[in-house]
Amino acid sequence: MSQPQKNNPLHGITLEQVVTQLADHYGWEKLAEKIDINCFKKDPSIKSSLKFLRKTPWARTKVETLYIATFTKKSPWAKK
Repeated sequence: MSQPQKNNPLHGITLEQVVTQLADHYGWEKLAEKIDINCFKKDPSIKSSLKFLRKTPWARTKVETLYIATFTKKSPWAKK
């Protein structure tokens, strides 16, 4: 049996959930300001974003980092 990943804040969260929550929280326009990638700027959608992020590790890292900074309890920007 595998142990839960206590030190991984993204454990059990899909990339689709990450993008959806960020888009709901910030909106596409603000998200494009925070992370300058075209899939958030030009005709943004969950589907197109997922396709791009799965092929582009540096962009996925930026998105995951913003998610952690926004939604984890350790972050000063986290929801309360």
